[in-house]
Parts: sequence; C-alpha cells; structure tokens
Amino acid sequence: MCEVNAIEIKGLSKSFRGMYAVDHLNMTVPAGSIYGFIGENGSGKSTTMKLLCGHLVPDEGKMKLFGRDYTDPGVRVRVGALIENAGCFPGSSVYQNLMMQCINLGIENPDEEIRRVLEIVRMEDNASLKFKRCSLGMKQRIGIAMALLGDPALLILDEPINGLDTDGMRIMREILVDITEKYGCTVLISSHILGELEKIATHYGIIRQGRMVMEMSAKDLEGRARVFTSLRTKDMNGAKDILKKKFSDVRTEGEYIRVYDVDDTGSIVEHLMKSGHIVSEIRKNKIGLEEYYIELMSGKEEK
Repeated sequence: MCEVNAIEIKGLSKSFRGMYAVDHLNMTVPAGSIYGFIGENGSGKSTTMKLLCGHLVPDEGKMKLFGRDYTDPGVRVRVGALIENAGCFPGSSVYQNLMMQCINLGIENPDEEIRRVLEIVRMEDNASLKFKRCSLGMKQRIGIAMALLGDPALLILDEPINGLDTDGMRIMREILVDITEKYGCTVLISSHILGELEKIATHYGIIRQGRMVMEMSAKDLEGRARVFTSLRTKDMNGAKDILKKKFSDVRTEGEYIRVYDVDDTGSIVEHLMKSGHIVSEIRKNKIGLEEYYIELMSGKEEK
C-alpha cells in the first residue's frame, strides 16, 4: 500500500450565508482504504465531498490528493465520484450513457473501457437496457460504473447504499470490496446505514456540525467498543433492580438486560442467583458501530 495518503485535509472551511457547513475540518484518508464518512444530515459530509470533487470552492484550508494539491489537473483525473445521482439520460441505454461519459472524458478505446466497468459492477449483461428500466440498485451501480471510467485511484461516493434492499446492499458491499482489493482504489463513502458500513469499512471519520469529532481504523473501533453481557430472566424488572445495586451501568434493551464493562459473566449470574433469579439466557458481546456512534454523539463515550 502506498505510504502517501489518498486524502489530506487541513483547516477546511465552507460557509453559506454566514453559516459554516464545513468548519476548519481536518481529515486523513489512507490510500487503499474504505473510509466510512459518518454524520447526521447537515453535518457537512456532502459539502466536504463536493469540495473534494471541485464542485464547490472552499473559503479556506488545504486539500491534498495523493500528496498533491486538489486543483492539480494531474491528480483530478485520478478521482471518480458519485454525488447525489448518476446524471444519466432515462431514455438512453446503459451503454449509451457510459459512451457519452467516455466521450466527455476523452477516453481512448471506449468500448473496452465500458466493458471493463460493467464487469466490475456486475452489469455486463445489461448494457442494452434503458436506464429508466433499471432498478434503484442497478442505477446506483451504473453511477459507480460512471465514476470508474478512466480507472480512478480515488472513488468518492455519497450515500450509494441508501434505499437498497438487502440483496442490493450485499451486491454493493461486494463490489466496493472488489474495487479496493482487486483494483487498488481508495473509497470514500458516506452512509446512514452504519451496520452495512461496518461490514466493509477499514477506517472511519465522524463529523458533527462541520468538524471532525473522531477518526479511527476498524481495529481502533474494535478496541474502543464496550463489552456488555446481555441476559434474560423471568422477572426482568426485579433482576435489573438487583443488578443496578451491584454494577454501574445496567440497561434494558428490548427483551434483554445489558450489563456493561463486566468481564466476568459468572459474577453476574451468581449475584442474581443469590437473590433468587434464574438466568434463562446469557451472552457476551461488544457494541457495534451504530451504538458506538450514538454513545459518542450523546457524550457517553469519551472522545
């Protein structure tokens, strides 16, 4: 993997009508990573992506792509993006839309390039299909195929899995992993579906009100994720009251009681049994990305 980072952002700001959408943002995306960009609506994710793509001009700050200024024409051609939608003509076929983009980009051997990107997004048998006849999942994959034209080293994707069904999300996950592992492309992806993002991301950036709250690798998340024991008993309310007297963080989550930050599950069972509560089910686990994000945003997790 290349030692130069795919993206380096320092002090980036962008305001609209005197209000900061991006507020002195610092961000580092390692080359070869799948970087999950996480934040609430209006947190600055899309604005940051548009700034990286050159669709907006920053008020201040620096952006480097592969060690070079983002305005450098030599590095701009190494970036592909899908922001909002693919911008395809509904009445034209998949092939025709890709051909028009090849012409816009001045790509040599466009037929060969179209075959290449359609194979990557698993749509080589759908080239003649009109865009308006495509499902949402297919349209998203066509958008990614558009972004892959010219063999970019960096792919910027804004919410590409939102609205997809279970099978569509699975296919998209597999495609994005292939893009990084087989073709060496770095992927910057935003999404609200954190459970899906957690399955593929190697790194994360959490943004709030235009500022970076935290950056971490998937390994860092694994180390930070709190351990909890979930259990069930016949008298859930009574058991919870007993546990709260002994342990500092006890909660009810759905049909389970959760006891946080206790390594020895035996001590939990023993404490309940002494009070006449029989545990019918117990298991140990760690919180996932979505719960970690919620705790971080609510201030329960130390930053």
